[in-house]
Amino acid sequence: MHEIALFVEDDAHERVVGGLVRRVAEEQGIRVSIDWRSARGGHGRVAREFKQYLRGLERSDVSVASVVVVATDANCKRRSQRSKEINVDAPVPIVQAIPDPHVERWLLLDGAAFKEVFGAGCRAPDRKCRRGRYKELLVQAIHAAGTQPLLGGIEYAEDIVNNMDLARASRADSSLAQFLRHLRAELSRLVHRPRSERHIE
Repeated sequence: MHEIALFVEDDAHERVVGGLVRRVAEEQGIRVSIDWRSARGGHGRVAREFKQYLRGLERSDVSVASVVVVATDANCKRRSQRSKEINVDAPVPIVQAIPDPHVERWLLLDGAAFKEVFGAGCRAPDRKCRRGRYKELLVQAIHAAGTQPLLGGIEYAEDIVNNMDLARASRADSSLAQFLRHLRAELSRLVHRPRSERHIE
């Protein structure tokens, strides 16, 4: 069992990014447990708690995860700029998940997956930066499919993720493609890493 430490901004990240981590691990035949390190408070809290975690690793105050995933929306900044804010040298592999501009857009990329969950598809949205835009589009798409979301639609995130054609969705969004590419690479290394170097729970 490999531990994945996951730093996320909010419930949407927890469901979407967490769901993708579990799905990719399962597809690669890797058993993982997720250690949730941050699930509320936005980018600022993610950055602070991530730095605290790294300091804890230096002092051996926290357990060493097999992989650390840090998720934060690009949120109208350039993805490269957001990446630099959380790019640090660390004694563990770091995978960045930086949805551009917001994570809800990832849920609208695969109309066929959306149809599997709601009975009607959706169109992949364009990329424009306006706070709350993709939350609104997600709710509108779910309404149009005949369902009344109770939690802004994010309660269906894992169902959508589990039905997504990840290759097709990745072609529609470079930020998703980059995250999945890096995640798969690091999880693959866990399998091929010498046994003496693996972190086993």
